[in-house]
Amino acid sequence: MPKFLHTADWQIGKQFGGFEPDDAALLAKARIDGIRAIAELAAAEQVDGVLVAGDAFDAQMVADKTIQQAFRAMEPYPGPWFLLPGNHDAGLIESVWTRAQRLGAVPANAVLCLTPTPVPLLDGRVVVLPAPLTQRNTFADLTGWFDHAATDPGVIRIGLAHGSAQGVLHDGIDSANPIAAGRADSARLDYLALGDWHGTAQIDAKTWYSGTHEQDRFRGNDPGNVLIIEVEAGQAPRVRPVRVGRHRWQQIEVALQVASDIEALEATLETLSAADVVDLTVTGAVDLASHERLQRVVSRAQGRALALRWDLAGLQLLPSPEDIASLRADGYLADAIDELRNAQTLDGDAGDLARDSLILLATTMRGVNTTGASA
Repeated sequence: MPKFLHTADWQIGKQFGGFEPDDAALLAKARIDGIRAIAELAAAEQVDGVLVAGDAFDAQMVADKTIQQAFRAMEPYPGPWFLLPGNHDAGLIESVWTRAQRLGAVPANAVLCLTPTPVPLLDGRVVVLPAPLTQRNTFADLTGWFDHAATDPGVIRIGLAHGSAQGVLHDGIDSANPIAAGRADSARLDYLALGDWHGTAQIDAKTWYSGTHEQDRFRGNDPGNVLIIEVEAGQAPRVRPVRVGRHRWQQIEVALQVASDIEALEATLETLSAADVVDLTVTGAVDLASHERLQRVVSRAQGRALALRWDLAGLQLLPSPEDIASLRADGYLADAIDELRNAQTLDGDAGDLARDSLILLATTMRGVNTTGASA
């Protein structure tokens, strides 16, 4: 029984602009490393081909080096790779695909499905029917031609497409690049491999989204998988999800009110490892000593996690009487500290500026007092 690996939405070259540059670079590298993991799995499973259902690249203008690295990562699997243009890497007249060809980056075993043309495999026992996107958004169902594609009796028919299965997915996904519900049946397909939805999802007995191979956002919809498919003409395929994603994306939200809250947060962050990608949001109120401790805790967590971004905009700094005393603030300095403390409650930039100014003032005064004490 022929066996395939179905994957999609690699988004190679994704910038991860919401992260610090060093973290973003690690996240981008993880996506290319994931291709190698897919290739190694395909070789171990001895599949007859790898189906890449669109958006292998995140944009048309990814760097030449990135293109070369992506194709080199496919080397562990010497069998055929079927790569379909999606909405991010549409098969334009001039595209990432034509550039890859000019660079000589495309290996001989990679089939670029740039036109809606049947691709035979296994001496004609299998045919792949691709529906490449030739522009970012289309409002016509490009899989319609599958219904009329003629094949000999007993030939396994596999559809390869990128878009929105109509009336099935949630979150308002029914927009551009529609794919008719029931296309697998109307086109007599034995399997329809879809891309665009970044989580693993079964649409019907013969239609699946594999999801992205490595999670790339904090919304969890079962990403990080590929699908191993065994197909036979006229039978329901056997589909087995296999996890290849190596990183856990998690959001941590905490409100600090007392010192023990920071201790609990510290204990949580100490469990992080290089497999974690974290979005940390801290709200509440702390004194100066607790704020300094929080900064140390976050700094150590950055060293543990693969990537960590944090938002302290909702955290108020409330200097305690002990803080004020340690700063040796009196007169106009004490008044300034009190005004900044109260101004933190203002909306928007004014509140952020007051909090940042208070932190800067406190840090400066601590430095002055420490220098003076040691002199």
